[in-house]
Amino acid sequence: MDYETILLETEEKMEKAVEHLGQEMRGIRSGRATPGLIDSIKVEAYGTSTPLKQVAQISIPEPRQILVKPYDPSIVKDVAKAIQASDVGINPSVDGKLLRLALPALSEERRKQLVGQVKEKAEVAKVTVRNVRRDANKQAETSQKAGSLTEDQAHDLKDEIQKLTKACEDKVDETLQRKVDELMEV
Repeated sequence: MDYETILLETEEKMEKAVEHLGQEMRGIRSGRATPGLIDSIKVEAYGTSTPLKQVAQISIPEPRQILVKPYDPSIVKDVAKAIQASDVGINPSVDGKLLRLALPALSEERRKQLVGQVKEKAEVAKVTVRNVRRDANKQAETSQKAGSLTEDQAHDLKDEIQKLTKACEDKVDETLQRKVDELMEV
């Protein structure tokens, strides 16, 4: 493999790890209503499993309330069942053709538990980024031995890979800090 290919693939894989962390963070409840809490819940409707965001409109009328309005009113009960079965921990109340989800305030103990979960997820993301770095460095060494990279190019490539690693770890830390701040906010 050549220099640019290794660098581009490495950057792409590291960015995917950071994006994945961001998606996981959106799914963690912080006491504030956000569509990310429920939009990926799978709803069994029409004989298939479909993400909630594809079968219903999700809105936030108040800071601690989520409103779910299925496009087809006949699946309101299916949507309610899917939300109850999920690990979100919120019971929806059916209000005619829509559902209301009231988010209770989080206790201090629960906030600390969530901060611990968030930190674990961030550490997993960092480990993933480091594993990508390790694999990219191996590719650089293999390419150098195969003769497609000079020793200087391999060294420069490893430096670039390290810079990418540092940048992605910084993004993970920023994402973590934002979520911790959001969780600890009363």
